[in-house]
Amino acid sequence: MTSAFLEEAPGGGFRLGLQVLALARLTRKGYGFSGAILPLMKKLTQRFHQTVLLTRRVGDIIVCVEREESTGQYIRLSYERGTTLDINAGASALVLLAWLPEDEARSLLTSRELRKFSPNTLTDVDLLIERLAQIRTQGYAISYGEVDADALGIAAPIFDESGTVVAALSIVAIERRLPESARPELIEALESAATEASRTLAVIMS
Repeated sequence: MTSAFLEEAPGGGFRLGLQVLALARLTRKGYGFSGAILPLMKKLTQRFHQTVLLTRRVGDIIVCVEREESTGQYIRLSYERGTTLDINAGASALVLLAWLPEDEARSLLTSRELRKFSPNTLTDVDLLIERLAQIRTQGYAISYGEVDADALGIAAPIFDESGTVVAALSIVAIERRLPESARPELIEALESAATEASRTLAVIMS
């Protein structure tokens, strides 16, 4: 069975359909949200010289809506607008699940086969549910090589006025190029930007 997001590949199996890119375009246009968040993303890239992503969840698909890179960034990470991410791996995906009711998160995680990209990728649903609880407690997610072996991801939630997580703001870096001593400052700045993005969204929606 295919859907608007999948199509049969010529050599067998499935590949992403064109609707994924259309979805990303529509998501970016929604309520002017994306354009309002871009200045916050630019400030983060200028300050830390790392890739900053804005992602949203549509069903069991995570979509990269916006990406910002620093002009002084030596290593590029291949997260393009319209890229889809797996629901069980990486800081962005997990933040977008962490504030869901547990039964809804569990249903999403059991609705499809979970891929293991590296030894650090969790595919056990019970362990993932525990991980989501930890993320809610600390207020952000951090992942080490869960999707790309050398990548470190840090993500914070963006809430709408009802308290629902509607997007994730994240920084993706090459782990060896981001010293552990520099991470607390980055996390604090990312959380602050996500809080500001939540306030911006509340104004747009009011």
